[in-house]
Amino acid sequence: MNKGELVKAIADEAGLTQKDAGLAFDAFVSVVSKDLKEGNKVTLPGFGTFEVKKRAARTGINPATKEQINIPASNVPVFKFGKSFRDQF
Repeated sequence: MNKGELVKAIADEAGLTQKDAGLAFDAFVSVVSKDLKEGNKVTLPGFGTFEVKKRAARTGINPATKEQINIPASNVPVFKFGKSFRDQF
Protein backbone atom coordinates (compact mmCIF):
# COMPACT_ATOMS: atom_id res chain seq x y z
CA MET A 1 0.00 0.00 0.00
CA ASN A 2 1.39 3.39 -0.92
CA LYS A 3 0.46 6.82 0.45
CA GLY A 4 -2.34 7.41 -2.09
CA GLU A 5 -3.94 4.06 -1.37
CA LEU A 6 -3.64 4.66 2.39
CA VAL A 7 -5.23 8.11 2.12
CA LYS A 8 -8.10 6.66 0.05
CA ALA A 9 -8.64 3.87 2.62
CA ILE A 10 -8.65 6.41 5.47
CA ALA A 11 -11.13 8.60 3.58
CA ASP A 12 -13.44 5.64 2.96
CA GLU A 13 -13.20 4.38 6.55
CA ALA A 14 -13.75 7.79 8.17
CA GLY A 15 -16.26 9.18 5.69
CA LEU A 16 -13.93 12.03 4.66
CA THR A 17 -12.96 13.39 1.30
CA GLN A 18 -9.61 12.21 0.00
CA LYS A 19 -8.34 15.80 0.25
CA ASP A 20 -9.28 16.03 3.95
CA ALA A 21 -7.82 12.58 4.67
CA GLY A 22 -4.61 13.60 2.88
CA LEU A 23 -4.36 16.78 4.94
CA ALA A 24 -4.96 14.81 8.15
CA PHE A 25 -2.31 12.25 7.20
CA ASP A 26 0.24 14.97 6.34
CA ALA A 27 -0.53 16.74 9.64
CA PHE A 28 -0.02 13.47 11.55
CA VAL A 29 3.38 12.90 9.92
CA SER A 30 4.37 16.52 10.59
CA VAL A 31 3.38 16.41 14.27
CA VAL A 32 5.15 13.10 14.88
CA SER A 33 8.30 14.34 13.10
CA LYS A 34 8.36 17.58 15.08
CA ASP A 35 7.90 15.76 18.40
CA LEU A 36 10.67 13.26 17.60
CA LYS A 37 13.05 16.10 16.64
CA GLU A 38 12.36 17.64 20.07
CA GLY A 39 13.39 14.35 21.71
CA ASN A 40 9.91 13.24 22.73
CA LYS A 41 8.30 9.83 22.37
CA VAL A 42 4.93 9.49 20.62
CA THR A 43 2.82 6.66 22.06
CA LEU A 44 -0.43 5.55 20.46
CA PRO A 45 -2.09 3.08 22.85
CA GLY A 46 -3.19 -0.07 21.07
CA PHE A 47 -0.93 0.67 18.10
CA GLY A 48 2.68 1.44 19.04
CA THR A 49 5.40 3.93 19.89
CA PHE A 50 7.57 6.23 17.77
CA GLU A 51 10.89 7.25 19.32
CA VAL A 52 14.45 8.25 18.47
CA LYS A 53 17.29 5.92 19.39
CA LYS A 54 20.98 6.70 19.44
CA ARG A 55 23.11 4.54 17.16
CA ALA A 56 26.71 4.26 18.36
CA ALA A 57 29.70 4.98 16.14
CA ARG A 58 31.09 1.87 14.50
CA THR A 59 33.51 0.59 11.93
CA GLY A 60 32.16 -0.61 8.60
CA ILE A 61 33.58 -1.94 5.35
CA ASN A 62 33.17 -0.28 1.97
CA PRO A 63 31.91 -3.18 -0.18
CA ALA A 64 33.45 -1.76 -3.36
CA THR A 65 37.00 -1.31 -2.03
CA LYS A 66 36.93 -3.58 1.06
CA GLU A 67 38.40 -0.61 2.92
CA GLN A 68 37.44 -0.05 6.57
CA ILE A 69 35.54 3.16 7.22
CA ASN A 70 34.37 4.88 10.39
CA ILE A 71 30.61 5.37 10.60
CA PRO A 72 29.75 8.23 12.98
CA ALA A 73 27.15 8.02 15.74
CA SER A 74 23.65 9.06 14.71
CA ASN A 75 20.07 9.31 15.86
CA VAL A 76 17.50 7.16 14.06
CA PRO A 77 13.69 7.16 14.30
CA VAL A 78 12.17 3.79 15.20
CA PHE A 79 8.66 2.42 15.57
CA LYS A 80 7.73 -0.44 17.87
CA PHE A 81 4.29 -2.01 17.56
CA GLY A 82 2.34 -2.41 20.80
CA LYS A 83 1.60 -5.84 22.22
CA SER A 84 -2.15 -5.64 21.61
CA PHE A 85 -1.56 -4.76 17.95
CA ARG A 86 1.01 -7.55 17.47
CA ASP A 87 -1.34 -10.09 19.07
CA GLN A 88 -3.89 -9.53 16.29
CA PHE A 89 -1.66 -11.44 13.86
